[in-house]
Amino acid sequence: MTVPGFRTYWTAATIGAFGSSVTVIAIQVLIVSVLDASATEVGLIRAAQLLPYLLLGLVVGALVDRMRRKPVLVWSNVLLAATLLVIPALWALDRLSLWAVAVVLFLFGTLNVIEFAALQSFLPRLVPRSELLAANARLDQSETVAQTTGPVVGGGLVSLLGAPWAVLVDAVSYLVSAVLIARVPIDEPPPRPTTTRLRQEIIEGVRWIYLHKTLAPLAWSTHVWFLGNSMAATVLVPFALRSLGLSPLTYGIALALAGVGGLLGALLATRLGHSYGAGRIVLLGRLLTMAAWAVVALAPAASAGATLSSSFFAIAAGQLLLGLGMGVENANEMGYWQANTPDEVQGRVNATRRSANRTIAVAGAVVGGLLADLVGFRPTLWLAVAVFAVASAILALSPFRSARH
Repeated sequence: MTVPGFRTYWTAATIGAFGSSVTVIAIQVLIVSVLDASATEVGLIRAAQLLPYLLLGLVVGALVDRMRRKPVLVWSNVLLAATLLVIPALWALDRLSLWAVAVVLFLFGTLNVIEFAALQSFLPRLVPRSELLAANARLDQSETVAQTTGPVVGGGLVSLLGAPWAVLVDAVSYLVSAVLIARVPIDEPPPRPTTTRLRQEIIEGVRWIYLHKTLAPLAWSTHVWFLGNSMAATVLVPFALRSLGLSPLTYGIALALAGVGGLLGALLATRLGHSYGAGRIVLLGRLLTMAAWAVVALAPAASAGATLSSSFFAIAAGQLLLGLGMGVENANEMGYWQANTPDEVQGRVNATRRSANRTIAVAGAVVGGLLADLVGFRPTLWLAVAVFAVASAILALSPFRSARH
């Protein structure tokens, strides 16, 4: 791809993905092993990071549509770095607690709302719409490479330095991303004059999504997917570290297999999307996700006499399958959304659907944590598998299954 500025943007996204994959491990270990959170507390802290999407998402999307998107991206990355620096600072002062982490993650989530609304709306201005599938596939490829190496490095850094200090890697990555994005050459149109109220603009974005023939079922299926994924992801950390006895390093290695599968899926995504259509490939991704979490739910329990290696390989296999499904699906889903959404509503559409996804994820995190404490980790994982089946059925029974790029 020879689009001016895309390589710089791609590099910024890759560095940011690497830093974030390290922080995923660091925050999870910090909450579960260092601060000794229960499954319910894990769910509540995860909900704190996602709650800003419920509170601010719709407003942020409408505001982003009124602005140039590049400056929003630059400053949101700078502020994200500053927010993450609070965690090692509090740790050094011996003031870090579960509730302090929850507050930091709430602020971090607020800035993520702003960054994502600008990020997904910026790419269609940088890349021609005919190239959006290929551009998203390349972004997915580099992100999955980062996800492959990041958890391993993150697990090693956590073991070597401690979870609070490993977060510094992500803070630095956000600063580097801000510098690179500032260098992307793009002539954005001036902010459009506003003749309607903010409330009316928000309603226009919501209508565009939920009255569209193919985008509406895709949106609803994705909402359900986020419910299941948040339930499963909330349970995975204590399930792997406590029930199965994985160390932070072996857990990080298992998570890295998702990156391997994701890279393979991303490499295939463009060819599969053009050959079979966005609808069929996104549906395939949904089905693979359902199968992946079923494999995780079947991981042998250490207390039942299984060896650590058998538990590890079950989690790793599930993560590999999960990454493969998300790899083939994501570029096709994102490319279809961006290509079928007018520029003037990109910010609202991206923020609206992400806000709905994250709002449902908040509920999934809380429900997953509560169910894990009430009925156990494994039954909760099987309930998540059932939720993924519903998400797949919504697409299979809708016009989106025949959608093409």
